[in-house]
Amino acid sequence: MKFSINRETLLKPLLLVSSVVESKQTKPVLSNVLMQVEQDTLHLTGSDTEVELTGRIALDAHPEEEGATTVPARKLLDICKSLPDNSEIHFRQEEGRLACRSGRSRFTLSTLPADSFPLSQEESAEASFTVDQNSFRRLIDRTGFAMSQQDVRYYLNGMLIKVNGQSLTTVATDGHRLAVSSDVADTRCPTEKQVIVPRKGILELARLFSEGDQSVTVSVGKNHICAQTGAYTFTSKLVDGRFPEYGRVIPRGGQNIMTADKQTLRQALSRAAILSNTKYRGVSLQLEADTVKITANNPEEEKAEDEAPVDYQGEPLKISFNVDYLRDVLSAMTGDTVRMTFSDASSSVLIEQPDDDRSMYVVMPMSQ
Repeated sequence: MKFSINRETLLKPLLLVSSVVESKQTKPVLSNVLMQVEQDTLHLTGSDTEVELTGRIALDAHPEEEGATTVPARKLLDICKSLPDNSEIHFRQEEGRLACRSGRSRFTLSTLPADSFPLSQEESAEASFTVDQNSFRRLIDRTGFAMSQQDVRYYLNGMLIKVNGQSLTTVATDGHRLAVSSDVADTRCPTEKQVIVPRKGILELARLFSEGDQSVTVSVGKNHICAQTGAYTFTSKLVDGRFPEYGRVIPRGGQNIMTADKQTLRQALSRAAILSNTKYRGVSLQLEADTVKITANNPEEEKAEDEAPVDYQGEPLKISFNVDYLRDVLSAMTGDTVRMTFSDASSSVLIEQPDDDRSMYVVMPMSQ
C-alpha cells in the first residue's frame, strides 16, 4: 500500500471513525483503524464490534499501490493533528509497518493484518427508508438526553426508533423522564418497524449528522441498523429487548396548566439549582395565578428562592422535581414558550411547546 493524501482531506473522516474506537480493548486490533486503498478511494473503518463506521475518501492522485492494513487509531490521529495545515502526507506499507512522511517529519507505525479486523456481517434489510439528515439529527437532539446510562434494564440504554409510512419517531427514557419526538418523513415503509439502537450508536449517529442537509438511507435488519450517507456507512447492533409501552405513562387530562417564557424559566431554575442538594438536585415549584416560586435547599441549611412570571390556570399547587431533568427538557426544546400540564403534586408533568405538537416530555416528581 502506497499513497498520498492532504492532511485536511484525511483529518475529518479520521476524527469521526476514530471516535468509534475504544481506548481499552480486549483485542489489540480493535484499537486500530482499518485502512483500505482500492482504486482511487481510501476506506477508513473503526469498530468496537457493536458499532462500526466506515468513511470513504477520494484520493486526488492515483495510489501507487493498493492494499489494506490496520494501524493504531489514536496515534495516527495525533500525528495528523500535529502536522501543519494543508500538508501532504505520504503513506507506505513495508515489512509489517506503516511509514508516514510529511515534510521533514517521519513516523513509523506498527500494523496488524487487515484480515484480522472484525467487520460487521451484511444482512438482509427488513425495512429501508430515506430521510433528511437534519431532520434525523433534530429528533436525536430532542430526545437523546433522556437515554439511560448503564441501567440494569438494558433496553433503556438506548433509543427507540419507530418508522411507518408517514413518520419517523424517536423515544428515550431512563425511568424518571420520557422524551418523544416525531417528524413527517416519507419513509415508504409498508409496515410499522421499531428498533432499539444502543446509546453509543445514537451518539455516533448524531456526530455523523452534524453537518449538511443531504439525505441518509437507513436499513433495518433483524440484528443491525445501517445508515448510509454519501461518504459514510454506519452500522450498529440493535438492543435485543422490548421497549416500555411509553404511551401509557404520558399523562392526559391535567387541569392545571402553566405557560411561561422558556428562557426566563430556565434561568430561574439555574439560579435556584446553585444551592440545591448536590446529590438529589431537588427544587420545589409553588404555582400561583401569575407566578411560579422556585425554592431549593441543601444539607448546609442554605436556601435559594427565585420567581418567574407565568400564566397559570388551575388550583394553587406545590410540586418538586429534579432540577436537571427540567433544564434538560428546556434545553432540548426549540421554541420560545413552554407549556406544563399538572394533575396533582404526586403525578408526572407533561411538558410541550404550545406551537409545536411534534415533541412531548414527561418528568416524574420527587417526594416532598
